[in-house]
Amino acid sequence: MERTLYHFPLDPASRQARLALGEKRLPFEPVLVRYWEQPAEFVRLNPSGLTPVLVENEGGRRIVVAELRAILEHIDEQHPQPPLIGRDPVERAETRRLLQWFDRKFDAEVNSLLLHEKLEKRLTKMGAPDLSNMRLGREALRDHLGYVERLLNARDWLAGPRLTLADFAAAAHLSVLDYFGDIPWRDIPSAKIWYMKVKSRPAFRPLLADRWPGLAPAGHYDDLDF
Repeated sequence: MERTLYHFPLDPASRQARLALGEKRLPFEPVLVRYWEQPAEFVRLNPSGLTPVLVENEGGRRIVVAELRAILEHIDEQHPQPPLIGRDPVERAETRRLLQWFDRKFDAEVNSLLLHEKLEKRLTKMGAPDLSNMRLGREALRDHLGYVERLLNARDWLAGPRLTLADFAAAAHLSVLDYFGDIPWRDIPSAKIWYMKVKSRPAFRPLLADRWPGLAPAGHYDDLDF
């Protein structure tokens, strides 16, 4: 099996796909995509123009899996061990709920402000960050972090007693914000312990090496004992 993952290093969706592949120990060739430029070859793979896209080739059979949720479901269906979607109906339902929470609600309320101002404007040369948007994004982030803290005060992992895709979704989103130093870890001790556990997994190590020209990470970004 030959796998190619088209991704952008500081894209939370791409990071989720990388974490799932890494946790399953599935080798793949990463191909960086400057998605905001809408390269024609990439748009042919995914008409939405969004990362990630997984392409698999085996014995002349080619499978193109576009969009994050399709990729995560495909990986877990084709390689069920370890099961990342959950081991029972309750866990699977909660995992899917939290995937939706982070990829829709968190993304709309936090990333659309903070990451848009700090990252997307820089990539697309849209001008200086809007400070009022950044303030609103940080306020929304505090609310979401409080919710994560409450979940982890009652559970070992976000969806229950075991690591699931919900943890990778949260960690992917938070890790990009942590790259820019925006997570107040001192205020969320349970979430910090949880993130240290996720961050220490072998699947997470490639993310800690991510860098983008002109955008240096926070000093603690790749420190496992931050």
